Amino acid sequence: MSSMIKIAVDAMGGDNSPKKIVDGIIHHQKYNKNIFYKIFGDKDKIQNLIDSKINFKNFEIVNTLNKVSNEDSPLEGAKRGKDTSMWLAIESVKNKDCDIVISAGNTGALLVISKLNLNMIENIDKPALSALWPNKKGMSVVLDLGANIECSSKNLFDFSIMGASLYKSLYPLEIPNVALLNIGSEALKGNETIKETFKILNDKKIEDFNFSGYIEGNELMNGDVNVIISDGFTGNVALKTAEGTASFITSELKKALGGNLIGKISSLLNISNLKKFKKRLDPRLYNGAIFIGLDSPVVKSHGGTDFIGFSNSLDVCCRIIKGNLIEEIKRNI
Repeated sequence: MSSMIKIAVDAMGGDNSPKKIVDGIIHHQKYNKNIFYKIFGDKDKIQNLIDSKINFKNFEIVNTLNKVSNEDSPLEGAKRGKDTSMWLAIESVKNKDCDIVISAGNTGALLVISKLNLNMIENIDKPALSALWPNKKGMSVVLDLGANIECSSKNLFDFSIMGASLYKSLYPLEIPNVALLNIGSEALKGNETIKETFKILNDKKIEDFNFSGYIEGNELMNGDVNVIISDGFTGNVALKTAEGTASFITSELKKALGGNLIGKISSLLNISNLKKFKKRLDPRLYNGAIFIGLDSPVVKSHGGTDFIGFSNSLDVCCRIIKGNLIEEIKRNI
């Protein structure tokens, strides 16, 4: 890998694209000069948006008018052909033209097209969708968030290795604490797959992370555990529940502080603390899910985020490459 990080960008995926994608690149490049963006999409639209705002040495536009729609099924997205912006962006990583690929487009199609183009890391059976969650002490890595509805104990063990490796690549000075998401902390709780995974992790005593047993849903944000493992069904339900709860709290607080004169005065007196609270729950700061298990990293930006959120997901790309995620997984697996 050269000293300049090369990011393949699908500019046509997600809401308000390519404008939001290009604005995100411009914002990201202000603070990250040693990045090259290979941008796939409608060249005329992208050129008008990016013209003179970034040094021409830091980007290239690959023209393609074909794109994967948000309404496509995963199979329909793959069948749109090998000239879509998403396919070409992934293919550029396959061909080693870029270090990492990012898209805000159709999640299912991104996973399918990635699996069609990229090989699995040796000894890993299934890729997982992972993301960063805030907790009381910092951040947690959570996986799987929906790529695999059914998982074996071998899959969950692999997810533990991959999740710990991801955390270590993002936070190299910290030791990951790994736990299995379960309905209770007692050894007898949970299904057979969870129990088998517990035994495997408990017996192996892996040096690169601490195994902390089980974690329940009400403990996810405590911060004592920073790598949380589950099957894709359970993880996705937990993710959507957390997102809905955060949105509800923010909405209700806004109503309470803006509903009458006393509330408005109170909000003015606490403006600094309220800004900190809002920033802590801002989903844009945690944007950027990662497909891990493939031999090249693939990052999924939320389709509904704005340019700030997309810029933050570009930052995740940079941290993954700098932290040598794929090499870390191969070493540990």
